[in-house]
Amino acid sequence: MEARKALQVLLPVGSQVTLNSKATDRYGRSVAEVLKGSTNINQSLVGSGNAFVYWQYIGGCDRQTYSRLENDARLKGAGVWAVPGGIQRPWDYRRSRRSGSSTSSGGGGTTSGKYRCKEIGSWEKAQVLLKQGHTYLDRDGDGEACEALR
Repeated sequence: MEARKALQVLLPVGSQVTLNSKATDRYGRSVAEVLKGSTNINQSLVGSGNAFVYWQYIGGCDRQTYSRLENDARLKGAGVWAVPGGIQRPWDYRRSRRSGSSTSSGGGGTTSGKYRCKEIGSWEKAQVLLKQGHTYLDRDGDGEACEALR
């Protein structure tokens, strides 16, 4: 949700953009850098921690700049890098959905791709996961996840 909000700020509905096609993914879709004027939206999202660099499709782009932006965001703890223990990368999530198992980068995952309170480790992390949309962690619907971890 945070990444979506950041993108909506950078590119309000009706914004004029230029697409610089860089690659084609395995489904035949274009992979492109999005420019609004002289602003590279892809780099803005990576630099603010609202996107990961997908290194498989970075060919034709300025790899050094993307690497620096992602590293700076990580060191600042910005966006996705602010979550204690990290979050599962989108490509790992998709891979786990295809294979039926979890390859979570953030730990605490189960083979179903869901978290279990006893595996999360702390009440604070459970609240972060709840805010990220893991509503099943709040069994009684009171807005607090994994109350037994308190």
